[in-house]
Amino acid sequence: MIKACFRNRVFLSCFILGLMLHIPVAFSMTMKHGVASINSIESTHNVESTLSVASTHSVASTHSVDDISKLDTLYEALELDHMGLSDEAYDLAVQGYLKLKESRNIRKDELLTIIDFSLPSSQKRLFILDVEAGKVLFNTYVAHGRGSGKLVAESFSNVPESFQSSVGFYETAGTYNGKNGFSMKLKGLENGINHKAEERAIVVHGAPYVSEQFIRQQGYLGRSHGCPALPENLNRPIIDKIKEGSLLFIYSNRTNYVKKSKLIQSTLG
Repeated sequence: MIKACFRNRVFLSCFILGLMLHIPVAFSMTMKHGVASINSIESTHNVESTLSVASTHSVASTHSVDDISKLDTLYEALELDHMGLSDEAYDLAVQGYLKLKESRNIRKDELLTIIDFSLPSSQKRLFILDVEAGKVLFNTYVAHGRGSGKLVAESFSNVPESFQSSVGFYETAGTYNGKNGFSMKLKGLENGINHKAEERAIVVHGAPYVSEQFIRQQGYLGRSHGCPALPENLNRPIIDKIKEGSLLFIYSNRTNYVKKSKLIQSTLG
């Protein structure tokens, strides 16, 4: 698995560095699993976790072993699998997050938003994490583009007027009030995958068709023109939290994203 390979590279780097310096490198990790109870779409979820990692100044790539170890254990600590977030979605999000944190000036680098479009729209598939505090800040519904499919997003595009969602990494930008009310612009960070997000007016906004009532009536959420649309009651608090300089990752297991993404490929070499 990607996570296993990622972890092995970290430990191998530390082992080699330890031999060179004649200093043993030791890791000690203890975890207390957070309780992830998701009962209502109106709720903002804070899931506490206790992570203890032995202090070390060793570096794998340009990231501290502490940072990588913490991110590697966060998935289990917050019980994100029980909340529905796929293991691969989290792994790819972490790899891209670390690379972008290294190469870009990410203002809000404590935040990481993951949208898992491998899940049907009837499930809460948006996860906003505070990776420094070890918390799930929000877990709620999010719509995909009407050109991507009904219950599940099957196809993706970077083409204007396709009304399809685009996968990959985005940086959140400023806000404005438009035809969909309070909205937030997104900057696509991956050429050929989502770099036309601004041209396509792919933004985060609230929509009445993103609700549990709509799901009860139709069996799935309504769909956007390609935007990741949110429940109207959570739109503003979510945007206010992640706007202006945090990372957002959209995942699907129905694309060849990993092969096409230069960002992800740069983390695998």
